[in-house]
Amino acid sequence: MSTAFSPWQQRAYDHAVAALEAGRLGHGLLVCGPAGLGKRAVVDRLARRVLAQQRDARGEPAPNDRSAHLIEAGTHPDLQVVSFAPTKDGSKLRTEIVIDQVREVAQKLALTPQYGQAQVAILDPADAINRAACNALLKTLEEPAPGRYLWLVSAQPARLPATIRSRCQRIEFRLPPHDEALAWLRAQGHAEADAQRALDAARGHPGLADDWLRHDGLALREAVARDLKRLEQGEIGVVETAQRWANDELADARLRHAADLALEQAGRIGLTDPARLNKLATWFDAANRTRDLLRTTVRADLAMVELLLAWAGSDRGRAVGARRG
Repeated sequence: MSTAFSPWQQRAYDHAVAALEAGRLGHGLLVCGPAGLGKRAVVDRLARRVLAQQRDARGEPAPNDRSAHLIEAGTHPDLQVVSFAPTKDGSKLRTEIVIDQVREVAQKLALTPQYGQAQVAILDPADAINRAACNALLKTLEEPAPGRYLWLVSAQPARLPATIRSRCQRIEFRLPPHDEALAWLRAQGHAEADAQRALDAARGHPGLADDWLRHDGLALREAVARDLKRLEQGEIGVVETAQRWANDELADARLRHAADLALEQAGRIGLTDPARLNKLATWFDAANRTRDLLRTTVRADLAMVELLLAWAGSDRGRAVGARRG
């Protein structure tokens, strides 16, 4: 996405700024909605505004604002950004946000701000907080202090306990109207026909459509669709396909496309074939669980084999029967 805000980002930012200026921006804020719509960029700019020491006429950080420069350098003492931390041996990143990270947030928020009158802590993705960390986070949310802000960024807020969600104000990102999304894609330099095709494939998600157009995502999606069709017709082997899907950095993207294609197929079926609909829903869930497994020590190709066996096993008989008919 470009550095300028999209219309839907600007609306979310203006809403947050209005609450801030009116003194209605609470201690806890949950910024949620589909991944790829620019939630984090809005939160980052809001942090710059809250922590600014010198502001222009619009209330934004002035060009020479020291806090903005420190944030840009990642060294502002009153801003904490919490995400996946390295494991103890430093070999990879954790797949959860753990209790020690949340305790550190609470400890720093209890201190006097070193610059200005505010402190900001950003947890992204907040839905990756494990159970013990959730309990520690809840305590922090229940003990707000003036000028202390705890902002949770999440594409899957339902994964957060209701006790946490209920203690946060909410800014929710939604997919924009089709015409607005298409106009934005054209403004990013995409031809209208390409933008329309990508937006349709992404079911109205402009962030996904933009990413696919920039990084050959549509070609990958079409390749995944061909593989799934050939698997169900018995034209290619499960093991060889699993190895190919798992053998490069596009494994997660392939699974995302595969899950989305299953969902798309389910939408076309509707209620006309309940058994098939149930199988597709089960496979959609399995594909997303396999995506999660890719971030663990499980061998990616073995996880892929199990998933693709389920696809071929549930569909091959139907495909063969159709050919015989």
